[in-house]
Amino acid sequence: MIKIIHGEVRKRSDVFSAPQDDRDISGVVAEIIKDVRENGDAALIRYAKKFDKAELTSIRVTDEEIAAARRAVEPEFIRILNAAADNIRFYHEHQKRAGFDIDRGNGVRLGERIMPIEKVGVYVPGGTAAYPSTVLMDCIPASVAGGGEVYMMTPPRADGSVDPYILAAAGIAGVSGIFKSGGAGAIAALAYGTETVPKVYKIVGPGNAYVAQAKRQVFGAVDIDMIAGPSEILVIADGASNASCVAADMLSQAEHDRMASAVLVTDSQELAYKVANEIERQLELLPRKDIARASIEANGRIIVTDSIAAAVASADEIAPEHLELCADNAEELLKLVRNAGSVFVGRYTPEALGDYFAGTNHTLPTGGTAKFSSPLGVDDFVKKSQYIMYSKEALNAVADDIAYFADKEGLHGHAASAVSRKERD
Repeated sequence: MIKIIHGEVRKRSDVFSAPQDDRDISGVVAEIIKDVRENGDAALIRYAKKFDKAELTSIRVTDEEIAAARRAVEPEFIRILNAAADNIRFYHEHQKRAGFDIDRGNGVRLGERIMPIEKVGVYVPGGTAAYPSTVLMDCIPASVAGGGEVYMMTPPRADGSVDPYILAAAGIAGVSGIFKSGGAGAIAALAYGTETVPKVYKIVGPGNAYVAQAKRQVFGAVDIDMIAGPSEILVIADGASNASCVAADMLSQAEHDRMASAVLVTDSQELAYKVANEIERQLELLPRKDIARASIEANGRIIVTDSIAAAVASADEIAPEHLELCADNAEELLKLVRNAGSVFVGRYTPEALGDYFAGTNHTLPTGGTAKFSSPLGVDDFVKKSQYIMYSKEALNAVADDIAYFADKEGLHGHAASAVSRKERD
């Protein structure tokens, strides 16, 4: 049964303890990374056999495999994939920013250029479920950013194939190349390159603890998006909310993972108990009920506060990955929210809309990191370069000031550099 708590949340740890994993996998991951750096494709093929039970001769997914996957996927799902992809492109097109060029007069120009990262790697998990939605969410913003190359890694199935729904989504997203590899080995291959896998400049995408640890270890050789933790949803609901809908929304995240968290914050004790009962009823109907129940019992919470304003304050302290506002004044509440990955406004905006179809991204900050980080988007796939242009007259006007500043820091070479052109004139 889900836990019911009375009172406002003062800090996130009042509700959740940090996820505990007693395994020290850093050494294992380091060995895998070293192996892939030294042995390339041969190491990836060996790991595919060890971890995925797949006998591979090549890790590259061929055009024929992609075409066959497209034929194997029902036309209705292809239609839905295309519709979702259109929505994702539309939303992310609005995130694009231009650089700027400023003429300050008197021979001074300053500017910034925004350019796509040339090579990006996307990791798409396999395991207990396949996620074509992740393919769209992680690959399309990279394409919108300006047309850099996007390479995808995903674990093979035991027969050596890749889930056809993942391949169909990759085709729609315009992926440059797809490779059959999972776990830490896939991250190492993207970070350092192999005979087949190109070295990329940034790696994005969710994964298990081994993927997360590998991303930590290769950071610096490449950039990464984030270290994603278990999925989270927090629903703020007033007493007029439908208990069945609220329970369903909470379970939509609980079924992801045993470590996922689902939280309701409400000012109605009556709704709290109705939702608790609905969760018990609906759990029995879920195919993944064992996973969902483990999540609800370990990390599910219903918090009863004195007011909806207090509920928003509690949500801000928790800083959830997904935040639903199920209340009559949801748009007004949105203005009060500061810390959330993605906000779903109103009684008819379930979190599943964002997971699949609306166009906003579903790769979001978890574990309270929404206090300082953002959803995956176009900005993750661009880099900025600044420039300065001074005329002779403009430099001469400020050279002595620069030299004075540099001398104060003891950097006399800087000072000399600033005045050298002036002296030559």
